[in-house]
Amino acid sequence: MTSGRAPVNRRGLTQKQETFCLEYFRTGHATNSALVAHYSPRTAQAIAAENLSKPLIQARLAALRKRVEDASIMTQVEIEQRLSEIARARLTDVMKNPTGSGALKSLKVHKVGEHMTITDFELHDPVGAMRELNKMRHIYEVGSPINIDNRQLVVNVVSPEAKDLTARITQGERT
Repeated sequence: MTSGRAPVNRRGLTQKQETFCLEYFRTGHATNSALVAHYSPRTAQAIAAENLSKPLIQARLAALRKRVEDASIMTQVEIEQRLSEIARARLTDVMKNPTGSGALKSLKVHKVGEHMTITDFELHDPVGAMRELNKMRHIYEVGSPINIDNRQLVVNVVSPEAKDLTARITQGERT
């Protein structure tokens, strides 16, 4: 015997809701997304508005946005790999495969006559890449890093003894 309820996926969404989320994420149009998800044309607009207010659907849309952002942003490892490629670049490597090197900053080919071309290219700064890697890894830092922020702590002191103790601490007393 079935309960008559739509099956729910691991995120707690029905198949219609999941389809709605994917289509809304792709197009940004709520009513059309409801229609694509096979909600009734008569109630599609109301269902779309209702769906967008549901926490599970909001969470699914946020997860989809995060996945796209994560894919487009370089990870720490990717940054270090690119900087390492620049730092390790050799002229011979670039000459063998000029377009396959991330160390290549610019490439200009000038045709001179029928059988001669001149290629001008510039590499990224390998020392600068090493400097950036060292900064990322906190190499050569002197002392401990200082963390400055603008947070405030508000303490309401009630008892006279605590007020006296607080005043002594703020004045720098150690005993």
